[in-house]
Amino acid sequence: AQTDGGHSRASCQGIATVAGTALATELVADGFKRPVHLAAPPDDVGRLFVVEQDGTIKLIKSGKTLTRPFLDIRDRVRSGGERGLLSIAFHPDFGSNRRFFVYYTEATGDLVIAEFASAATDPDVADPGSERRLLVIPHRKYGNHNGGQLAFGPDRYLYIGTGDGGSAGDPDNNSQNRTSLLGKLLRIDVDHPKGGKSYGIPSSNPFVKDGNAAPEVWEEVDVQPASSAGGENYGWRYMEGAHCYDPREGCPTRGLTWPVFEYRQQGKGYAITGGFVYRGCRMPDLRGTYFFSDYVKGFSGTFVLTGGRAAQVRDITHELAPPPPHRIEHLSSFGEDAQGELYLIEHEEGAIFRLVPSK
Repeated sequence: AQTDGGHSRASCQGIATVAGTALATELVADGFKRPVHLAAPPDDVGRLFVVEQDGTIKLIKSGKTLTRPFLDIRDRVRSGGERGLLSIAFHPDFGSNRRFFVYYTEATGDLVIAEFASAATDPDVADPGSERRLLVIPHRKYGNHNGGQLAFGPDRYLYIGTGDGGSAGDPDNNSQNRTSLLGKLLRIDVDHPKGGKSYGIPSSNPFVKDGNAAPEVWEEVDVQPASSAGGENYGWRYMEGAHCYDPREGCPTRGLTWPVFEYRQQGKGYAITGGFVYRGCRMPDLRGTYFFSDYVKGFSGTFVLTGGRAAQVRDITHELAPPPPHRIEHLSSFGEDAQGELYLIEHEEGAIFRLVPSK
């Protein structure tokens, strides 16, 4: 295995590489019901886990989709619109401890971050009864803006991206309220519970000693260096990108972290689907390139980070277009396998595509 920023990745040994940056996509599997996320455990090169919004996680093993779900928790997931089972993250030691984490909307509308375990006798199935809830975040007022991203950082802590609570324009101003867990980037320690909670709060979190803030909180940012002390404030709802959202409310900008990239909603789209930095094996010339898309307009693009700003911005929409009858128009997410190769999750078509070099 190799490490990249603290993450364990499967070796690239024996994998043919292709020079250049010309891209294409190839179909991996289809027939999924509203897929929203894809991930793979560390060092596991034979399996891909696909999260379906209705509450199931399907398994692609050696290129074939297994009939039996890896996990089925439809009995406790409220699905529809932006609600549902939204993501999965594998513990860095998943190969030995079998622990993984999911983010879902429960019947009440509240947001749940929970731990499950795969079966000791069958690694291709998880036990729905093994659930251990780590965090429940109230979210009953509106049905949209649930957030949903989970990921382990190089520090082995679990990072949680939450929505702002819903409606439009964050009417309750949750994002700027440090006592609310909505509209935030949270960081928790899943291995060392403390204070009567099911998780621990890292002592290096920026608001641990602030009595007027929830200590789980890291403010949402575009780029969060691993070396950062945290606490950056990206400005929502006062700012949208680098622009004032509602001038009538004022636009305080002191202490804000500015975006590295933005685009006008009237142009390329209305709902950015954040992606991944490519760190794979097959296309070395693309390493360090960030991939993203827009769910509404179907636009896809890339850029590289240079001097804290987006550079070499590139429209790759047409390059990614698959041969008929398939299409890539509504990407709900990107995904990454154990070797850092990237995948595209087509929500409406129910298909998974792999990013490949153009022939």
